[in-house]
Amino acid sequence: MTERTFSIIKPDATRRNLTGKVNAVIEDAGLRIVAQKRIRMTRQQAEQFYDVHKERPFFGELVDFMISEPVVVQVLEGDNAVAKYREVMGATNPAQAADGTIRKLYAESVGENSVHGSDSQDNAKIEIAQFFTDAEIVG
Repeated sequence: MTERTFSIIKPDATRRNLTGKVNAVIEDAGLRIVAQKRIRMTRQQAEQFYDVHKERPFFGELVDFMISEPVVVQVLEGDNAVAKYREVMGATNPAQAADGTIRKLYAESVGENSVHGSDSQDNAKIEIAQFFTDAEIVG
């Protein structure tokens, strides 16, 4: 079933000019990038986006990291896109990520792990709506 998921190429990856390399891994996995833009996330956007973690000790550090450099927000489309992209990203800890995954290839650490991807179809819809209008998504 064709569905959409949300992706962020995080500051550690944009700082190292890895957007094209990450996109190649995404596309080689059979996912289509149907919307993409480079933005500098505001503190408010980052706090809202990561609200689920606000009680966790790493919340402040995570928000600071996400606003430290530009990010690339994306809408990806494909068969079972949420599960497929999570597979392509690899484990949160790059040391545990499978060979060929984005995090195995490019992540610097658990905190600076290069990419975010939605964890469910419901969250994908919410996350996409935070950064894109329907008109910006050309599938």
